[in-house]
Amino acid sequence: MAATETTEPDTPEQADAQEAPTADPKGAGREQRGQEREGGVLNAFSGGILVVWAIMAAGPLVWVMVNSLRDSGDIQGNPFGWPTSLSLENFVNAWSEANIGQYTLNSVLILAGSLPGTMLLGSMAAYVIARYTFPGNKFVYLLFAGGMMFPIILAVVPLFFVLDNLALLDTRPGLILVYIAYSLPFTTFFMTSFFRTLPSGVAEAATIDGASHTRTFFQIMLPMAKPGLISIGIFNFLGQWNQYFLPLALNAEDPDRAVLTQGLAELSVAQGYEGDWGALFAGLSIAMVPILAVYMIFQRQVQQGLTAGAVK
Repeated sequence: MAATETTEPDTPEQADAQEAPTADPKGAGREQRGQEREGGVLNAFSGGILVVWAIMAAGPLVWVMVNSLRDSGDIQGNPFGWPTSLSLENFVNAWSEANIGQYTLNSVLILAGSLPGTMLLGSMAAYVIARYTFPGNKFVYLLFAGGMMFPIILAVVPLFFVLDNLALLDTRPGLILVYIAYSLPFTTFFMTSFFRTLPSGVAEAATIDGASHTRTFFQIMLPMAKPGLISIGIFNFLGQWNQYFLPLALNAEDPDRAVLTQGLAELSVAQGYEGDWGALFAGLSIAMVPILAVYMIFQRQVQQGLTAGAVK
């Protein structure tokens, strides 16, 4: 009989390879199908959550827009129904009879002064804190950060007497200054972090070329901070446009100088006696349109500004 030869493995790795069982292709396929099934369930669950969130966020806006085109009697009969006929009469009544046009103009005039002032002063303070080292730098930064935690309701009484002593109570300039002071802490805090992410080599090159600090800031650093300026500008616009408490406390004597939020509150109270619900919804739509338009126009810039400081 011929002898059977057995080959011994030369290395331990070869021995392990001989003893290791071959992979089961069916088992691998089942595992892959299980992972795909789990991924599909997770995607469906995430998609469902997003759909519910979208309905909760956009539903009230659509409801207000739809009811602004309906008759008041139609709204009272079926508040969640669709309009039987489209009409812009509610907007005419809200703009002229309810004086929403004057309130909107007052809000626009106040924001025309407060928003640029907030952006200018906030960016200048943030640039100095972020780019220059001086005694008390960190203290000033923490002072602005602490201003965001201070409840505005505690400052209303001092603000009232300060504006009264300066003859700025119930005036647009007084409310503009209060808006600037109210929005300045968050603007400075946000822009300080943004300026710290910008490259310092460009500013150093401008200094070597003989540019002054003012020219370096306005012509070089400020344009580079455009995404951050747009982002914080949107937040300040939303906060100042929707501000109600400060105008109510500091601008309550002269109805002709009331802002849009005060006008909407007055129109809402009047519905208990007049019942012109169509005009109320039209006024709410007028208040929402500028916010939606600004966000839709600058949506991409806002996203870039919020993520620009993530990677230095």
